Amino acid sequence: MTVPVPLGGQPQVVSLGLGVHGQRSHRDRFLLPDLWAFHLYRYRAALVLDGVEHALLPGSVSLVPPGTVTVYRYRGVSEHLYVHLRLSGEPVGLPPVAHAGASVPLLTDLLTTAVTTFPLAPAAATASVWAALWQVAGLVRPSVEDPARARIAPVLAAVESSLTGPLPVGELAALAGVSPAHLTRLFRAATGRTVVGYVRHRRGVRAEHLLRRTTLPVATIARSVGVPDLQAFNKLCHDVLGASPRAVRAGDVATVTG
Repeated sequence: MTVPVPLGGQPQVVSLGLGVHGQRSHRDRFLLPDLWAFHLYRYRAALVLDGVEHALLPGSVSLVPPGTVTVYRYRGVSEHLYVHLRLSGEPVGLPPVAHAGASVPLLTDLLTTAVTTFPLAPAAATASVWAALWQVAGLVRPSVEDPARARIAPVLAAVESSLTGPLPVGELAALAGVSPAHLTRLFRAATGRTVVGYVRHRRGVRAEHLLRRTTLPVATIARSVGVPDLQAFNKLCHDVLGASPRAVRAGDVATVTG
């Protein structure tokens, strides 16, 4: 599902900042009658837009049209960067919720800059917000070279930016708007692996890079790829890389890619 987001004209920023929620209640309901809501999330939650539920992960973004009933179900104290604004110009079809993947640092920088500069330089802040919006638009352009991967692009992006934490198949499936079983079928078609197998492979590839290219302790690397238990991390390296972490660091095995 996509919504027409008017990005052709410079936006009018009405309010922006860092929102902190989930402190007193794990549920909030919002309605902005005449403003768009642009959010970059730092937490896991459920977002319900006009009765349709979307899964949020750290790095998710949402663009909610004016007049949309919005309900959040938090898991605890939750922070997100937000912009309430008016949009105009030629529309671009975008999903209401997507994942920023590798663009998370850039989007965070653009929106943080907008928040801090808005009181003294609103024009500069508006330019940062506009750049962030077009960055989001670039995230969801379909791939004509690999349409199978294009269908799961939001999930692939979420995996890459969230390898340090848990990645339940149910949450990833909700992010794509399909059932876990259907997501597994899509993954097999696009990657030749199950969702769990793909996540495990990507953890191994990330671990290999850190073992070979950095001097970080093995325990730190294990935590950074979401496998803090050293015995489990050792098994991951053997399964994906074909050797122990020490052997991988020593360069005793061939490089794994993909």
